[in-house]
Amino acid sequence: MIDAHIHIERGQYTKEWVQQFINQAVKMGLDEIYLLEHSHRFKEFKPMYQSVKEYSDYQKVWLQRKSNLSINEYTSLITEIRQYKFPIQVKWGLEVCYFPESEELISDIINSFDFITGSIHWVDGFGFDHKAELWNGVDVDKLYKRYYELMLQLIDSKLFTGLAHPDSVKCFKCFPSFDLTPIYELLANALRNSNMYAEQSGGLALNYGYPTIGMNDKMLNIFKQRGVIMLTASDAHRPEDVGANISKMAVASMA
Repeated sequence: MIDAHIHIERGQYTKEWVQQFINQAVKMGLDEIYLLEHSHRFKEFKPMYQSVKEYSDYQKVWLQRKSNLSINEYTSLITEIRQYKFPIQVKWGLEVCYFPESEELISDIINSFDFITGSIHWVDGFGFDHKAELWNGVDVDKLYKRYYELMLQLIDSKLFTGLAHPDSVKCFKCFPSFDLTPIYELLANALRNSNMYAEQSGGLALNYGYPTIGMNDKMLNIFKQRGVIMLTASDAHRPEDVGANISKMAVASMA
């Protein structure tokens, strides 16, 4: 089994910290883990978050608090850890927020990693997954259309190995008035044509208390029918959460 999305951001960049994630992975019966960091953690990615900072003071302060590392600190850790052998396979990567105007910047930074998963966390500056109350007054239909428009651009950019949590826009249970089937079909075709995997992610259940695990059934069935590669992903942010919901999602992905 694979856990293809594990954040190490809550501890120091040491072998001892990484070992805790590996120990939990072994305990959970995993064969392979993908360790990563968010792009917003690194100063080198700061230019692409300009629209996010301008959207609200809350988001500006949030980014200032988060973006304090150099990418070299992370790659130095990776170089160190790659010297050791572990009982499971460990891959290293980034979760990169996609902004269409920043494709060149992204391309210049991502070359030294095993994988790069692309994500949509910001829709025209709006951080839709931060607080439920921030959705007050939002045109939900418009947001969904733009969210998936950006996601299709992300896939078509050919910058990424995989697509992170492809329906995380549902995080606060706001849903559009229209049928998403045609959009899911476009996504499935684009993913297959780009040979990208999509995450079957348990992140909303783990981190938001969402009542169901993984992508919604309609998206999941369309992705399976169209032959999209899917990797199970916990979206863990703590060692003790590595492997969370992986076995359940693995069964759903194969059913």
